[in-house]
Amino acid sequence: QVQVVESGGGLVQPGGSLRLSCVVSRTTRTIFSSYAMGWYRQAPGKQRELVDSITSGTSTNYPASVKGRLTISRDNTENTVYLQMNSLKSEDTAVYYCNRIPIPWDWGQGTQVIVSS
Repeated sequence: QVQVVESGGGLVQPGGSLRLSCVVSRTTRTIFSSYAMGWYRQAPGKQRELVDSITSGTSTNYPASVKGRLTISRDNTENTVYLQMNSLKSEDTAVYYCNRIPIPWDWGQGTQVIVSS
């Protein structure tokens, strides 16, 4: 069964940066590289939302609210997806998850990001 493990979260001040990582294991590089992947987040009391996605190639898509601040990338040789987060705001506080698009695998534990002074 495919396993997704996110890491890299933490406490950061407004305006700061973080780089999240997501390692997908128990699948081959060929299979991993064939899927689009996305980073999602769930803030307290809110539904999980998609914040950035990347195709099996390098095309990305993101909502206007994160444009220029959150950048997704992938390393298909390492079955890993990254989310570079810059100019963080308090509203970016959430648990961040990554998963396959459109049909997710079982969800991982996520990684907590807290933006606070």
